[in-house]
Amino acid sequence: MFGIGGGELIVILVVIILLFGAKRIPEIARGLGRAAHEFKKAKDNVERETGELLANADKPAPAGDGVKRRADEEAGKPNAG
Repeated sequence: MFGIGGGELIVILVVIILLFGAKRIPEIARGLGRAAHEFKKAKDNVERETGELLANADKPAPAGDGVKRRADEEAGKPNAG
């Protein structure tokens, strides 16, 4: 486990208890757990949206006069439709 032996792990736990106190450790652990959950949820959301964008990028643009109509509107020509 990360190259840390049992003795080093006990020393680290004792230092953490001395720094934060036994009552604050569960609060800190809960906060870290919530942060990890939010991070995972955001990562999954980004992966899902990226997949959707890549899937939609492979599809051709729909045929129609949408591009011409927008160009006409920008040029100040009246809308025929």
